[in-house]
Amino acid sequence: MEAVVFVFSLLDCCALIFLSVYFIITLSDLECDYINARSCCSKLNKWVIPELVGHTIVTVLMLISLHWFIFLLNLPVATWNTYRMILALIND
Repeated sequence: MEAVVFVFSLLDCCALIFLSVYFIITLSDLECDYINARSCCSKLNKWVIPELVGHTIVTVLMLISLHWFIFLLNLPVATWNTYRMILALIND
């Protein structure tokens, strides 16, 4: 069971890293004026919820499987992502 938890966590973290690279590339395109701001926002906004869900799943999975240290390492980032999402909902 423990191996399955860590393999899923590894795959999820790889997907989150890929998503972060996609964010950086898209923002770089915006900076160089290859795309306009509206197009950039529409591309990035559709990936905010999956990023939040992916990171929350790993955090909760580590809590359920009693890996306290890894859970505590993931908790600040999950909290920050949740705060960012709540702030975005309030501002809209």
